[in-house]
This record gives sequence, structure tokens and C-alpha cells, in this order.
Amino acid sequence: MTSLDEGWVRMSLVAAENPELWAFLGQLRRGVTLTGTVAAIESFGVFVALDDGPEHPDFPGVGFITYPELSWSHFEAGSDVVRVGQRVSCEFLQFDTWNGEARLSLRATQPDPFQAFAEGITAGRTLRGRVTKVFPFGVFVEVGAGVEGCVPLRELGAAPGVPPEDVVRVGEEISVSVKEIDRERRRLTLSLRSV
Repeated sequence: MTSLDEGWVRMSLVAAENPELWAFLGQLRRGVTLTGTVAAIESFGVFVALDDGPEHPDFPGVGFITYPELSWSHFEAGSDVVRVGQRVSCEFLQFDTWNGEARLSLRATQPDPFQAFAEGITAGRTLRGRVTKVFPFGVFVEVGAGVEGCVPLRELGAAPGVPPEDVVRVGEEISVSVKEIDRERRRLTLSLRSV
């Protein structure tokens, strides 16, 4: 282990055996924009071959984007957002000392649809949307491009003990009322009961 910035970090052999890689990643600062080419799409994230800096000795690229950092919108697979060979500009988030890679965010370079949506919405407003997911605790409804809100079980308006899937189905268009907008946590609470 190596001490860094008053804390302990795990340092991989990849970084220890590649001082050029370590030096490149160590000089990066959060928020800087890095460009590169999508080198590989895996089930756990996307590798990016960065324009600047050395090649990675083990991975297809020094840059790595986790799935949550690919897009503000819901998607099923990484290939729904990017393709191998595509040029991308990403924001640097952090130096992953264990894997010796730059953690990146593609979505940070794009406007947040939730914030734009929340600008024109107030509590009590009725919206139309499509049910996207049904869980035991409630359902999610897409009410705008890239914007989903949750209708908690108590706001479904069903009798106690009735499961959510007996009230609505995935794909169904419904009207909901806005209960609460939390811009900081990007949460939209909706109600079917009060419509």
C-alpha cells in the first residue's frame, strides 16, 4: 500500500510496474475533459483508448466508463449508447489506483434532462407517462425524455396488500400527479392516488 493525500490507497502491480502510466494518471484532475476512442464494450463498462497518455498494459484502454456514467437516460446495453471506434469526450472523475485507469463520465459532458425537466414542474401538476418498472415498493414512470419518477406503494391508490402489478403493468400509459421534486438527489415522487 502507498500513502496518498492523507489516506491509504491500494496500488496495483499494473501501476507500480508502469511508472509512465502512474505519472499520467496521477497528474489528472477531476473535471478535466479527456478525448479518446471507444476500444471495447463489456458487460461491466466501456474502455476508452485516450488520445493522450500511454497505453494500458492489460486493458483495451486507460480510460474506463462505468454504466451509470454512460448516459442520463435508461439503457439496456452499453452498445445502446456508444459503439466501438466511436470518438468520445469525457469528464475525468478519478484515478483508479487498483486497475491503473482513469475513471470517466460521458454523461457529465451532457445536459442533465432531470434538471431541465424540473425547471418547469411544480408539485400538484398532472403528467402522462409510461410505466417502465414494477417493484414490490412501487412503480417507475417515465414522464419525460430521460426522466423517471417513482410512485411509491402508498401512492398507487390500491387497497392494502394488493401488489403493484395488479394495479399497473409495464408499458401502460398512466396519468400521475407530482408529489415532490428533489433536484439535488434527482428524485421525482409521483402519485396515482391523487389524480
